[in-house]
Amino acid sequence: MTVEITRDVIAERLGHVTYDRFLFYLMGPYKSFNLNYVLSEKERQEIDVEDLPGPLRQLFQSKEEIDAAQALLRRVQGALRVKPGVNAFLALDVDVDTDNVDAATQSIKYTRCSNATAFILPFLGHNFGVGEEAGSILEALSETHSDRFIFVHENDVTSAMIRSAQVRWDLRVETYATESELISKLRLFAGGIMHQERRGDLDRLD
Repeated sequence: MTVEITRDVIAERLGHVTYDRFLFYLMGPYKSFNLNYVLSEKERQEIDVEDLPGPLRQLFQSKEEIDAAQALLRRVQGALRVKPGVNAFLALDVDVDTDNVDAATQSIKYTRCSNATAFILPFLGHNFGVGEEAGSILEALSETHSDRFIFVHENDVTSAMIRSAQVRWDLRVETYATESELISKLRLFAGGIMHQERRGDLDRLD
């Protein structure tokens, strides 16, 4: 049975927070990028990892560490749910069967239902799929939801997709150097959306 994705369905499947009806959809890579994915064993043996700079050395991290990107999203989510107390969520939390609704369509529906949506791109994130989903969302909803979008990428991340999105959709883009700075910028963004809804500059979704 196909579940219709609505604000009520999303809110019901998430835990209680101060602002239950302020849905903040967080998108980002669930896996960290790892050069073991793209280099052969012979190529890896020819590289002395210890001689590489720190950020590049991390690209050879072990398989046990590839979930670091999702762990980052979870920490950010937890921080936002505590302060300012918005209903931050990942697609995984709503638990819709992707056999019935493909991931891109899900993301568009989650975004349409959300008060705010953030695309988070860490340096070590496996960001390719996120970029494709973000492009689908922007294509579908930029005319009606662009004020509710934010892209936040780590300082070392460069992306032609982000640059073109800024031009094409006038997308708000921020950078961060530390996790605490990332959380702070997302808190400010959520607070700004709340303020605009209260003033009537943005429509209330309920």
